[in-house]
Amino acid sequence: MHRELCDFGLAMPELLLPASGIDRKKWAVIACDQFTQDAEYWKAASAIVGDAPSTLHLVFPEIYLEKPGKRERIDRIHRAMRTYLEQGVFAPPAKTFVYVERTTPFGAPFDVRRGLVAAIDLERYQWRQGEKALIRTTEGTAPERLPPRMDVRRGAPLESPHVLLLINDKADALLPALGERAKAAAPLYHADLMLDSGTVTGWAVNTDEDVSFLVQGLETLASTGFDGREDEKPFLFAVGDGNHSLAAAKSVWEEYKASHAGDFDIERHPARYAMVEIENLYDAAIHFAPIHRVLFGNHVNGLLEALSTLPDASVTRIGGGKELSTLTITFSGKNRLGLILDNGFYLIEFADCGLAVALLQPLLDRFVKETGSSIDYVHGEDAVFRAVSRSDQRGAGILLPPVQKSGFFETISRLGALPRKSFSMGEAIEKRFYFECRKIEA
Repeated sequence: MHRELCDFGLAMPELLLPASGIDRKKWAVIACDQFTQDAEYWKAASAIVGDAPSTLHLVFPEIYLEKPGKRERIDRIHRAMRTYLEQGVFAPPAKTFVYVERTTPFGAPFDVRRGLVAAIDLERYQWRQGEKALIRTTEGTAPERLPPRMDVRRGAPLESPHVLLLINDKADALLPALGERAKAAAPLYHADLMLDSGTVTGWAVNTDEDVSFLVQGLETLASTGFDGREDEKPFLFAVGDGNHSLAAAKSVWEEYKASHAGDFDIERHPARYAMVEIENLYDAAIHFAPIHRVLFGNHVNGLLEALSTLPDASVTRIGGGKELSTLTITFSGKNRLGLILDNGFYLIEFADCGLAVALLQPLLDRFVKETGSSIDYVHGEDAVFRAVSRSDQRGAGILLPPVQKSGFFETISRLGALPRKSFSMGEAIEKRFYFECRKIEA
C-alpha cells in the first residue's frame, strides 16, 4: 500500500501500545537524554512508577551512563522488554501512523504541539558531516558518544521513540490538516504526563485516503525547495531532537546488515527502520531553546580569560542571575553569552560573525582538552544554576541565546550540521515522552 511512502523514506509502523488496564501516567516517561544533571527528577519519576509497567523500565536515562553497572542495567532493560511482550502489557499490534497533540505547561493557556509518529528508513538518513541525504542531521555527532547508545539498542526486542524530525512547512498547513482528518475518529490514547508536563493524545492515521493526503503534502514540501531553489539533493527532514540516538540506530542497522549479508529478506528487517515523531519547524508551539554548557574541574576559573579571546570580546560584570539571563537573550547586534563563575555573573559580548555556539564550541573543546575539565550540556537555566551550586565539585555555567528558526533549513543545506548541542526544541519538561513501542527484532 502506498509505495510512494518509500520515496520519502517513510513506512507505516506496527505499534505496540499499553493495554487498557495499564496506568498511562506511569507508563509515559520523558526522553532519556533529559535532566542529565538532575538526579532528583529521575528519583521522582522512579518513585511515581515503582514496579508498575512503564517505559522507564525500557530506557536508559543518560544521567546513569557513566555510573557503574551499565551492562547490568542494559540487561534489565532487555529483560523488561521481553517480559512486557510475554505478559500482556501491550494491546494487540496496530499498524498505523499516529497524529499526536502534546500540551505543555507553557503558553497561555497552553501550547498544543502537533506531530506524526512514523517509521523512517535508516538507509535514507545520514549523520556524518558532509553527507547529503533525504533525512539529515542538524548538529555535529560525536562518534565516541554512540557506543553506549548502541549497546542499549543492540539486542533489544523493542524501541520507543524520542527522536523528533522537522519539516520545513512555512505555511504550517500539512500537520493541522492531517489532524483534522484524524480527529474525526476517537483517539487511540490519551495520557496526563507525570511531574506537571502536560498531556499527550494520539489518533490513528491509516486509511488509504489519509495516507494519500500525507503523500501529497510531502510532495508539495519536497518540490518547494528553499526560496524557490532546489537543493543539490532532496532534503525533506531535519533531525530536531535525539540525533545521537538516531545515529546509534543507524550504526546498529549497518552492523547487523554487514553481519547478515545475503540473508533472505534482510532489506525488510524491522531494524532497518526507526520510529520518530515528525513535527513542523514553524509550529507556533515549538520553541527553540538554547542548550547551555556547564564545566566542572579545578581550572574552571580560567574560563573568563578564555572567553575573553572570542572575536572583539568585551566583559561586563552583572549584578545577578536573573539580569544575566535576560541580557543573554536580548538582541544587541552582537553575540552574547552569560558566564556564572565563583558566585559572579558576567555578560560576554563578541562579534556577530557566525552563530554564538559555532564560535564557542571549538574554544570550549580546546579548554577541556588543555585543562582536563569535563563538560555537560544542560537544558534550562534553572538546571545550570543548580549544577553550578553543587558542593561536590567546582563548576562554571555558560548561558547561550537560542538559535532562530528563520533560514534554519537553508543553513543546514548550505553549511551542513551545526556544532553539537546547538539548540533544543523547547525546555526539558517539554520533551517527547515515550509512549508507543515497536518490535525491532525479526
